[in-house]
Amino acid sequence: MDHFDTNGFRSNVGIILTRDDGSLLIAGRTRQSGWQFPQGGMLVDETPEQAMYRELREEVGLSAGDVEVLGTTADWLAYRLPEKYIRKNTTPRCIGQRQRWFMLRLLVDDAMLRLDTTNEPEFDRWKWVDYWRPVKEVIYFKRRVYAAALAELAPLLFEQEVPPQPNWWPRDWSAQAERLTD
Repeated sequence: MDHFDTNGFRSNVGIILTRDDGSLLIAGRTRQSGWQFPQGGMLVDETPEQAMYRELREEVGLSAGDVEVLGTTADWLAYRLPEKYIRKNTTPRCIGQRQRWFMLRLLVDDAMLRLDTTNEPEFDRWKWVDYWRPVKEVIYFKRRVYAAALAELAPLLFEQEVPPQPNWWPRDWSAQAERLTD
């Protein structure tokens, strides 16, 4: 059973998988047009790290030995679901997700990636993209969380200088997301 906090946020982990060149892996949702980072809900008895390794295995077929953990966000980053995405007849009622983000470096060839490790794969394709590109590719209501996670974790990947935000970056908001403490 998934873990929910008292406010109705589903606890979740997000995985930012990197290569040495600074590119990031995003995956395409099965039979949909959307792209996102691998992510998934935490079970009631899991720590964020345990959930991250389980999701890593389920969604992209990698194990702990295939990656190096570079770091994690200091706090939970949260997004609220738009009203049209909230399931009215479920208990507990999920109003959004609170996410702990992990940045991982891929240590093996990307030929090791497998999207078919479960009976119902979440993804059917993947690609490597420039650092800020996932903010543009993800569904609109997750963009601030993606921006906040990438902004916080960028120094772990780029020792010299973080890539500048691209021209398409929304000018009316910064990389702020709702932060929740444990």
